[in-house]
Formats: sequence, C-alpha cells, structure tokens
Amino acid sequence: MQRLHFPIIIEIDEDGYYIVSCPLFKGCHSYGETIDSALENIKEVIEMCVEETKIEELNKFIGFRELELVQYA
Repeated sequence: MQRLHFPIIIEIDEDGYYIVSCPLFKGCHSYGETIDSALENIKEVIEMCVEETKIEELNKFIGFRELELVQYA
C-alpha cells in the first residue's frame, strides 16, 4: 500500500461554505458545509484526478506565502 500526500487549500466563501482545492491538479476543487465534509469531497476529487493524471504532468506545488498589499482609501 502506498500513501500519497497532497497539499490542499481551504477557504470559506461569502455563504459560509468551505472551498477546498488541491493545487497539484488543474481544476481540482470541491466544497462542503463543514470542513470535514469539504475534506471528504476533495478526497474523492483527488482520487479521480490521480487516476487520470500521470505523475510527470502534475503541477509543482512550491509552498504557501502571504503577500501584503497596502490599500489607500
């Protein structure tokens, strides 16, 4: 059995839904009313992406950074 680890990004939208994305795959997004349901949903989407994508074709995830912008009123 091989264990694979994938980075995910979790956001919350204006309606309170949790939006999850896996940046290794193009278009790999899902959502849920709770974080747990969103994670279960993205797990299913990632499993489909793994079946359809060759390892060489994966996006290269470098990391997460925060960028500061100054906004003038």
